[in-house]
Amino acid sequence: MTKLPFPSLLLVLFLLPLDVIAQPSNDQNTLLKIKSFWSNPSSLSHWTQSSSPCSWPEITCSANTTTGITIVNTDITGPVPPFICDLKNLTHIDLNYNSITGGFPTGLYNCTNLEYLDLSQNYFVGRIPDDISRLSPEIKYLSLFGNNFTGDIPVGISRLSKLTSLQLHQCLFNGSFPEEIGNLNDLEMLYLSFNDFAPSKLPPSFIQLKKLRYFYMAEANLIGEIPGNFSGMPALELLDLSMNRLEGSIPNDLFLLKNLTQVYLYRNNLTGEIPDSVESLKMVIIDLSANRLTGKIPEGFGNLTSLTNLTLMMNQLSGEVPVGIGRLPNLLDIRIYTNNLSGPLPPDFGRYSTLKIFEVSQNQFTGNIPENLCYNGQLKGLIVFKNSLSGNIPTSLETCNSLMNIQVYSNQLSGTIPDGLWKVTRLQTMIMWGNSFSGTLPQELGPNLSTLDISNNRFSGQIPTRVSSWTNMRVFKASNNLLDGAIPQDLTDLSVLSTLYLDGNQFSGELPETIVSWVSLNSLNLSRNELTGQIPAGLGFLEGLTVLDLSRNKLSGQIPSQLGRQVVVLDLSGNSLTGAIPSQLDNGAFDRSFLNNPGLCSNNPSLGLNSCSSRSKTDRSRNMSAKNVAIISSIAAIMLLLSVILTIYVVVLYRRRKYDLDSKWKFTSFQKLDFTESTILTRLTENNLIGQGGSGKVYRVPVNRSGSFVAVKKISTKRDLDQRLEKEFLSEVEILSTIRHANIVKLMGCISCDNSKLLVYEYLENRSLDRWLHPKQTPSSRGLNGSVRHVVLDWPKRLRIALGAARGLSYMHHDCTPAVIHRDVKSCNVLLDSDFNAKIADFGLARILLKDNDFNTMSMVAGSFGYMAPEYAHTTKVNEKIDVYSFGVILLELTTGKEASNGSEHSSLAEWAWEKTLGGAQIVDLLDAEVNDPAYLNDMTSVFKLGLWCTSNLPTNRPSMTEVCQTLTRCSLAAEAVANRTHKNGGDVIDQLPLLKLENV
Repeated sequence: MTKLPFPSLLLVLFLLPLDVIAQPSNDQNTLLKIKSFWSNPSSLSHWTQSSSPCSWPEITCSANTTTGITIVNTDITGPVPPFICDLKNLTHIDLNYNSITGGFPTGLYNCTNLEYLDLSQNYFVGRIPDDISRLSPEIKYLSLFGNNFTGDIPVGISRLSKLTSLQLHQCLFNGSFPEEIGNLNDLEMLYLSFNDFAPSKLPPSFIQLKKLRYFYMAEANLIGEIPGNFSGMPALELLDLSMNRLEGSIPNDLFLLKNLTQVYLYRNNLTGEIPDSVESLKMVIIDLSANRLTGKIPEGFGNLTSLTNLTLMMNQLSGEVPVGIGRLPNLLDIRIYTNNLSGPLPPDFGRYSTLKIFEVSQNQFTGNIPENLCYNGQLKGLIVFKNSLSGNIPTSLETCNSLMNIQVYSNQLSGTIPDGLWKVTRLQTMIMWGNSFSGTLPQELGPNLSTLDISNNRFSGQIPTRVSSWTNMRVFKASNNLLDGAIPQDLTDLSVLSTLYLDGNQFSGELPETIVSWVSLNSLNLSRNELTGQIPAGLGFLEGLTVLDLSRNKLSGQIPSQLGRQVVVLDLSGNSLTGAIPSQLDNGAFDRSFLNNPGLCSNNPSLGLNSCSSRSKTDRSRNMSAKNVAIISSIAAIMLLLSVILTIYVVVLYRRRKYDLDSKWKFTSFQKLDFTESTILTRLTENNLIGQGGSGKVYRVPVNRSGSFVAVKKISTKRDLDQRLEKEFLSEVEILSTIRHANIVKLMGCISCDNSKLLVYEYLENRSLDRWLHPKQTPSSRGLNGSVRHVVLDWPKRLRIALGAARGLSYMHHDCTPAVIHRDVKSCNVLLDSDFNAKIADFGLARILLKDNDFNTMSMVAGSFGYMAPEYAHTTKVNEKIDVYSFGVILLELTTGKEASNGSEHSSLAEWAWEKTLGGAQIVDLLDAEVNDPAYLNDMTSVFKLGLWCTSNLPTNRPSMTEVCQTLTRCSLAAEAVANRTHKNGGDVIDQLPLLKLENV
């Protein structure tokens, strides 16, 4: 290269514009000033005077001048520097996913060449200024989503005429949005979802955006009808207006759009018929579920050869399913349940495609189940319940090894079950009650079958001799059949069995005496049989047994006293039992439990039995003679014991003073106990302390020599108990003393005096969930005996915990009268027993709702950061949906392993999960790496989505706890199968969240 002579070089430099010569130095100084403004974050430590800005990875240069800044997901805090536009040639600014605060940075108005601005997922507050149109007229990309902007979206945004992408979703807008957005002729992406706008209609002007490809406005409080004229949006590829309050019919020209491949209109109030014009569209996914659509499924659906998912459930569709739909070559998933559809099902379903999910339940279908559903060996779910189907179960299902879930109940099916179907390897759930099936029960079942319900059929014969091989059976219901013979001892070998219903059959003989293996049994119903003999005392030692029905048999003898330990629901009526009612059961809670047993007696008039208090004169005379002998023998012993008694008195007096026993303690028990208040009070020592919180201390107290413990919460040690703690104590006693459920911690009693309150609970060995998910001694957590546990909760345990806690909350919300809201649901209030069964605890903040679905007014906001629903922080009017939000956070903890208050540096877990998901992150990348078995990824993804659903900003969009339980139950069945099977060739689970299409947001 020829070098210029030095004088020539000087001449060149002299001729260059002064600003070009000074530009690199000025840019570097401005950038270093920006770094200093942000307090020199460690992520920008390489920004130094000794290096060129164009070499910094966050900086983009052109012609040796700074044109772009990209600082994403770092430790940036504070506002945007007001002098950032001293970088005169900036065209690109990306500061998303930081912790930037303040109002909208109006200093950006000075960036006159700006084309791309991304400030999403930060902590901006206040209103977007009305003069936002002062941004560069060249701006094309504007993303402000995931911030705390409130109020209206200003009209000024519509004056940024070159915008191609406008992303304002997941903010706190509570006002209006301008219909003038429809004037942005170049707009291709419009995201306004997940904002609590004032109720608004969708402006007709939006439907005229000719270049718009993606339109998201889910959960935005839309009302009214969808405007017509979709032909004005020829570029539209995806439309999501789900989870609003839209009504009316679907516009006829919606399905004329040639580029449209995905439509989501679920959870609205749309009515009318599906337009016939859908046949002109090459659809991939159609989701019109949960509306009020009427009319027939258009024949044109059968021409959509690219269709993979057809989701029309929860509408009012009628007529027959077009035959052509059964022949679609790419159909994987059809869900048309809960409609008014009728006629026979198309016979070719499954023959021409790898059909995986077939859900047509709750319609009026007749005829046979299609024979070829598993023709290509991929069918996972056969869900056809509550129709009028007849005929036999297809024999082709015998070899359908992919099948996991069969629900054919409440039909008119008949015949015997194909032998091979009982043994399908991956089958987990078989529910077929309410048909006319016949035959005998099989000797063997598939290794993963855990739920079998054959009630209300015509099965006959005895329970198989090899029933002990049904090792994974958790729920077995065979009520109202023709089964006979004795109940075999081998049935008690099923250690994971939780529910057993054999009522309404012809069983005879005595009950098995040895039943200690039924350690998981929760509900047992053997009523309406011909059983004889005595009730086994071992039933009273089953810690989990809460429901027992042995009524209308021929049982005799006395009622075992042990039954009163755990049972909540009991029916022994219609037998030949004798003797006194055990003291634990001799109360009004069991007033219908012992009827039609003439030989029973009770001292409680509310039970309606003969009194046990009267005795014959002969018995009294015999007892009197025995007493005289005892008195004479005792006189000598009394003198000998006097000195011992005096000594004991001195010791007890000392202890009473030491532990404040001279106070006036009141001990109230809610069941029969084998200890007294002194047992508790003398053992509240530091050695027994296991926890401490805002309401007081928790102790693990031994109560007998057999090694039994109780947990004692000491509310206060102050001389005068303050009003707040007093209210918490009374609330917990009021609620827990009246409700009993297997997934709610049992309050055994309370002890109180003027300056202290004690609550005595059952003790749960594995303590609280947070200790397992977030151990302080990483990676192990210390056991109660001091040993170190190197245990990570696997996914089946996590799912069992989630389902148990959900059932407890569901009971509170839907089965208690009046309903109870907890108000402080969090992982440290989910306690775990030795088998990791979950129980909801700590009801100090709970409140009883005035009426179902009503709002209660609270005098103050109480709860824990990270778990509090957004509306709870701004209003004192709450209902059960605040518990649903908190439970959703627990689901996110279980799936991600993160703490509720630690999503990212300055956000909660729920905020982080929504930000990541809405930002396009793959859910699999957000899951807990410690649960590293890929077989569970689909289950974990489904539960993660459920957590998002539960933590929706709007309470009305959150599911009920009943819906949560239903979803978790299905996921649980799949996870158990994966955990127990000997081969792991996939872990797919039916996606039970068809209404939550977050993967497409």
